[in-house]
Amino acid sequence: MGDTYRIYGSELSGYSVKVRSYFRYKGLPHEWLLRSPATQAEFQKYAKLPLVPLVVTPEGEGIQDSTPIIERFEAASPSLAPADPTLAFLSALLEEYGDEWGNKWMFHYRWTYPADCWATAERIAVQMAGAQGTLAVAQARSAIAERMSGRLGFVGSNPTTRPLIEASFKRMLEILEAHLASRPYMLGGRPAMADFGLWGQIYEAATDPTAGGMMRASSPHVMAWVERMMSPRAEGAFEDWAALSTGLMPLLAEEVGRLFLPWSVANAEAIAKGQPSFSMPLGGSTWSQEPQKYHARSLQEIRRKYAAAKDASGLDAILEKTGCLAALR
Repeated sequence: MGDTYRIYGSELSGYSVKVRSYFRYKGLPHEWLLRSPATQAEFQKYAKLPLVPLVVTPEGEGIQDSTPIIERFEAASPSLAPADPTLAFLSALLEEYGDEWGNKWMFHYRWTYPADCWATAERIAVQMAGAQGTLAVAQARSAIAERMSGRLGFVGSNPTTRPLIEASFKRMLEILEAHLASRPYMLGGRPAMADFGLWGQIYEAATDPTAGGMMRASSPHVMAWVERMMSPRAEGAFEDWAALSTGLMPLLAEEVGRLFLPWSVANAEAIAKGQPSFSMPLGGSTWSQEPQKYHARSLQEIRRKYAAAKDASGLDAILEKTGCLAALR
C-alpha cells in the first residue's frame, strides 16, 4: 500500500471515471474510493474544494481537477500526446471540448428527462444513504432529484437551449460513429487526451436511460469505444493528420468552432463584465445562461496551450478552416 494512490470519486462523475481510466491505462497502483459519508472525513482532510475526483498521493498530497491531475502524471511519463505538435494541440482542444461542452449533454439528459432523473437520483441516494435503509434512500432520492433538476441552469440547459444541446449530442455521435469505425481511439491506435476528455461525459451518458438508449440504437462503434476506454491499452501508433482529418474536421468545425468556442468566449466576457447572465446567438438559435467562472479559467488555459503551439506546421490553417482560430488568439 506504500506506493498506492487513492482516488476519491463517484461512478456518476465523468471527471472521476476519466481519472480512474487514466490510472488504469498507465498501470498506476490505486484504490478507488466512493465519496460517501464513510469517507467524507478523509476526503475533507485532503480536498481544497468539495469536488471529485480527489487523488491522494502516497506522500499524502491531495490533487484535484481531472485535467491537471492527468497532466501532472504525463509530465513525468508522457504517453498521451502525439509527437506532432499540431495533433497534440488538437487533442488538448478536443479534451477541453469534452470536459466543458460535453458536460452539457450529459447533465441535460440526466436531469431533464424524468426516467433519467429518478434513476440517477436513486443511484446517488444508495451511495450516500444506503447504509441507513430503504426509507432513508427514498427520502434522499426525492431531495437529490429536486436539487439536481434545479441546477440545469448552471450548464445552460433550459427550454430555449434544449434543442441545440440535443442536436449537438446527436451530431457528435454521428461524427464519432463514422470516425471510430476504422480505429480504436480518437487519434488512432492508442488513447490521447481527446479520448479521456470526451469519454468521461459520453460514458456517463451511456449509463443513463435516454442518452444510453439512443447510443445503443445508433452508435455501436461509439459504444465499443466507451467499453474499451474503461481499461484502455495501446493497440498501435497514433495516426497522422492526413488519416484523421476526414473524421476530426467535422467535429472541429461543426461542434468546437461553431458552438463550443463562441460560447466559451461569450461566457468569459460575461464574467469579465460582472454580468449575472448572458444571451448570444449560437448555432442558429439563442443561448442564455448564468456565466460560469471555472469555464472562463479553462478558456485562458486552452489559449495558453495554443500560444505555445501556434507555430506548429499547419495548425493555424486547420483552426482557421474550422472556425476555431479567432477564439484562441
